[in-house]
This record gives sequence, C-alpha cells and structure tokens, in this order.
Amino acid sequence: MFWTAVVVSIVHYTDNFANYGDYPHGNGPEPSAGVVLAAWFVLTPFGLAGYWLYLHGRIRAGALLLIVYSTSGLVGIGHYTVAGMTDQPAWRQAHVVGDVLLGSAIFAFALWSIVALPRTYRALTSF
Repeated sequence: MFWTAVVVSIVHYTDNFANYGDYPHGNGPEPSAGVVLAAWFVLTPFGLAGYWLYLHGRIRAGALLLIVYSTSGLVGIGHYTVAGMTDQPAWRQAHVVGDVLLGSAIFAFALWSIVALPRTYRALTSF
C-alpha cells in the first residue's frame, strides 16, 4: 500500500504542478503550483523514514511519521472544496481520489499501529 501511495502521489502532484491552470480554483487563498510541488518533496521523506522505521521494528516512531506522510494524500480532499472539480476528466479524478483513499488508509493503519501494537517488534520476540 505504501509504495502504491508514493506512485499515485507522484502522478497526482506532477499533474497538479504541470497542469495547475486546469484545476478549478476558488476565491480564497490557495497554494501556488510551486508550493504544491514542494509539498511532495517535504512530505514524502516523512513517509520513507516512517516506512523504514516501521520495517525495522520501531513501530510507533514509524507510524507517527507515516501519519505525517498520509497528509500528502489527505490534502487532496481540498480539490473538492471548490466548484468544478467533479467536471475534471476521469483520469484526473482517479488519481486525486486514489491519493485521498491511500492517504486515509495509511493514516488508519498508522493510527491502529500506535494503539494496538507494541512499541517495537522486538517486544514481541523477547520472550
């Protein structure tokens, strides 16, 4: 799921940056194309670090970083706060909705990991 989220976010953020003018815009403040692109480069390292920590047994630390990364997909909900987004082509809807769903899934998984799992995998195997 994590690597699928990374790939979908690459498609979404690249399209959002390259075709910024094709996306509907509201009347209020919104990020520029450059800020959108920069957000991907800021958030993705949190996901990579969280994934690495999680795989190496640092469950809570990894999960916390994955929660930060999940916002990369969750912010896609903002596209639907302005009129016209549902009129966009199906391929654009697919990657935006996919990014939101994957962000939601990563958030839910990470939160579950914090609540339900021990701090580390080593805690499971130290008996």
